[in-house]
Amino acid sequence: MRLLSTVYVRNHRARVKHRRGSLLVSTPDGSQRIPLEGIDAVVVLGGAQITTQALDACVRRGVRVAALHVGGAVRFVVNSATGGNVHLRTALFQAATEEDRSLKLSKAIVAAKLQNSRRVVERWSRDESNAAERERLTDRGAQIQERIGRLARADTADHVRGIEGDAARIYFRAVGQALASSDLKFSARTRRPPRDPVNAMLGFCYGLLVSECIGAAESVGLDFQMGFFHRPRAGRPSLALDLAEELRGLTDRFVVALVRRRQVAADSFAHMPGGAVYLSDDGRIRLIKEWEAHKEAEIHHRILGRPIGRWALPSVQATLLARHLRGDLPAYPPFVMP
Repeated sequence: MRLLSTVYVRNHRARVKHRRGSLLVSTPDGSQRIPLEGIDAVVVLGGAQITTQALDACVRRGVRVAALHVGGAVRFVVNSATGGNVHLRTALFQAATEEDRSLKLSKAIVAAKLQNSRRVVERWSRDESNAAERERLTDRGAQIQERIGRLARADTADHVRGIEGDAARIYFRAVGQALASSDLKFSARTRRPPRDPVNAMLGFCYGLLVSECIGAAESVGLDFQMGFFHRPRAGRPSLALDLAEELRGLTDRFVVALVRRRQVAADSFAHMPGGAVYLSDDGRIRLIKEWEAHKEAEIHHRILGRPIGRWALPSVQATLLARHLRGDLPAYPPFVMP
């Protein structure tokens, strides 16, 4: 795995071209040359454009190109040719279509997500100085733990989704508690569109995370649309969404920490007439800077037995899933936070 850089094209009037082994990013304020050999991904935000020649150059160099809507939702992701082999993809398709095996993988993914959610809530509880609020957060962590226990008895995919949804409601109430004394409040998870600044940040970061997981799945030869917990559906990156579930706790903790440290403020957001709230241009710049620092943080990986960079987690988990599908591992080991 390469540890290089991600280029974010933020200006809505930017145009990305290819010239002599480099990307040339042109805006009304000037242009910037970026050698392709030094990057591993390009994220194009909003209305920025990229030429077919630039896309072709990125594909040939193995540079992932992700285009995101202003709120962070993935528009499209372009990768180099799918790696791996046809036998791995066949194994993936078989696992996704076999009800028992798909259910087992779904339960593993959801169990890891809920374990991570519980650990995040417990961390917030330890940080809480108010005894009553600390007890409420501790109780929410215990409620999530009880939902994890229910997964063992879940015998259908709908049952698993029901447990996950119930735990998510408890978890997001804890997010609201963790931010109760902050300038930016949070009451419930809202999407399409986000209705408050915290939801705007969560949605934007989830979009960045899913684009990473799409690239990770493709890099090991997996079809990012053939998922387990997220069932395959036209146009949905189901497997990438599955991989992202295990990392949502880290992403949520990152967003909550930014708000609590007042690293983002009310002027970082744009409020639309219909009630939607999105990051402003300046807000996206601030968030992306912090996101890149977040990706550099090292996290202990239980299966590998050593710390790895957060940037590497999607690729590591995609590799472990591929090894399980090939038969090298008896079970898929999802990521659980230390």
